[in-house]
Amino acid sequence: MGHIPLLNELTAIAALGVVVTLVLARLRLPAVAGLLLAGALCGPHGLKLVTSSQDIAVLAELGVVLLLFTIGLEFSVSRMRDLLKRVALGGVLQVGLTTLAVMGAAKALGQPTGRAVFFGLVFALSSTAIVLRALTERRELDAPHGRFIVGTLIFQDLCVVPMVLVVPLLGPSEGKGELTSIGLALLKAGGVVAGTLLVARFVVPRILSWVDRARSREVFLLAILGISLGAAWLTSLAGLSLALGAFLGGMVVADTEFGHRAMGDVAPLRDAFVSIFFVSLGMLFDVHVLLASPLLLAGLTVGLIIGKGLLATAAALVMRFPARVAWLAGVGLAQFGEFGFVLAQLGRQSGVVDEPTLAPVLSAGVLTMFLTPLLVRVAPHVRAGEKLLAPLARRLGARGIDDAHEAPQGLEGHVVVVGYGVAGRVLAGALEACEVKTVVLELNAETVRKGRTEGAHIYYADATSEEALQHAYLAKARAMVLVMNDPAAARRVLDTARRVAPDVPVLLRTHYLAEVKELLGLGASEVVAEEVESAVEMLVRVLRWLDVPRNVIDRQIRVSRERTYSSERKPTVPRRTLSEIPALAELKLEHVVVEEGSPALGQSLRALELRNRTGALVVALQRGGQLVEELDPEAPLIRGDVVFLAGRGESVRAAIAALSAPA
Repeated sequence: MGHIPLLNELTAIAALGVVVTLVLARLRLPAVAGLLLAGALCGPHGLKLVTSSQDIAVLAELGVVLLLFTIGLEFSVSRMRDLLKRVALGGVLQVGLTTLAVMGAAKALGQPTGRAVFFGLVFALSSTAIVLRALTERRELDAPHGRFIVGTLIFQDLCVVPMVLVVPLLGPSEGKGELTSIGLALLKAGGVVAGTLLVARFVVPRILSWVDRARSREVFLLAILGISLGAAWLTSLAGLSLALGAFLGGMVVADTEFGHRAMGDVAPLRDAFVSIFFVSLGMLFDVHVLLASPLLLAGLTVGLIIGKGLLATAAALVMRFPARVAWLAGVGLAQFGEFGFVLAQLGRQSGVVDEPTLAPVLSAGVLTMFLTPLLVRVAPHVRAGEKLLAPLARRLGARGIDDAHEAPQGLEGHVVVVGYGVAGRVLAGALEACEVKTVVLELNAETVRKGRTEGAHIYYADATSEEALQHAYLAKARAMVLVMNDPAAARRVLDTARRVAPDVPVLLRTHYLAEVKELLGLGASEVVAEEVESAVEMLVRVLRWLDVPRNVIDRQIRVSRERTYSSERKPTVPRRTLSEIPALAELKLEHVVVEEGSPALGQSLRALELRNRTGALVVALQRGGQLVEELDPEAPLIRGDVVFLAGRGESVRAAIAALSAPA
């Protein structure tokens, strides 16, 4: 066969990508960084292993289509409506502030309005892939700053769709004004979206049902690809972007019963093409820009990280997050985004910006994506940022426990609970039910507001602050319980608590057993390891399903505890009904009331001899609404007594007849 250049280059990309990614993995950097570096090395500005950059760009564009299709799969119409309620304000602030700031800077540097708007949109987006990977590795997705970052990234992903519509209209206009062109494009997009929703409701579910009847995974995958690529193609015919069509195609499938299956089938194919997409982004890094204009590149990189980070921090502060959360949120969102590169290429193709102007911006963007994992790792240990933000956070934040009018007065013998998620609500509710005074400290102002409407003694506070713990009277508390979703912050709270109240016992949870010893060394009185407790609970339930005797289950629980860590918690095993025990599945449990005229009235259970006469067994007796704990077989039955019977069906029916009044 003949020589196939593209195949050779794909082989080089794959080999170099694997090697570089493995090397960076040793440094605990994400795979995306390895793919970007591989692209920079093998691209036209590096070792020039790839010459068919146009063909690679086509494959990368297919990766973008599949990426947006899978994003659409995660945003059904109903879910998108719910998400917008929660993330709209923070997202609007971050995207809006960044866009306006960059526009102002670009105009000040003499750029035309269209190009200024273009740069504002490009710089407003952050890297979903890199940031989510970093938060997941640090187990901070559910932390307050993690929730803000994830919500903002989701909003940015949604903003990509109108941005893709607007960018081609920012170039030199011919005849019509820019606002008119944008308005017409948005109207056209609205018509396409409306048509898509109609197709989603009436056409696609039937098509996928027909395909599913073929019972062929290959045919189903082809149908899904046909929907995604077909939607992209149709929107391109309407003068709109491929990305918009792919996103709408994903939403179409998401609203059917086949959404999860489609995601599972398409994900491997998406990952392969998206990897090529990241490599193609790395190829945009121009080492000549670094050599020719190092100060420009350094200025753009530092300006992007600091400027964008400060604006994201400001958005978090306006959302009434405390200084530490705002600081970490700013660091997490201070980088260029994958879709920023997509918009940049779209702007170049549309004549909004030329290659020489775009080259340093793209190179700086690649550098920020490299630096993000390191910055996210270092930020929690840098106290200077949050200390500088603390005064502003107090001005913008919700009124908290540090406020003289808000702080509780004269507390003693109470329990301080830090965190008001599921665990915090359950714990605080149980303590209140047991008449134990409780003070809950929570970072999320909205959670505090909802908690107070529910009657909880909850206060807005950063528990890493000595002042907050002093206002909670921790030194006079009986105990402190940490049920936070931020592992790093939990360690800092523990350290602060040990300084404020060294004698108060502190209980906290951790995900991994390996962290228990470290936390005990830091001063925790007791630590609950979630992976151990969940493992024991699953062990108990599985052994119950397998009909293992109770004493054997208890022994296995003790063995599991001995192998992990000791606990004073008594073993609990779920109760089982008779039907769940195979050997007793045929037994019936019934009850009968002793009425006037019953032959059992005035008779004792021994005299009735129900066991001998019917085969049924009397297992309990209820009198006056109370269960009789010590059953006296010689005591006569009285009217209103309820007799509980167990036995086979015919035996129980015979006993009921013997105890019932004549019809």
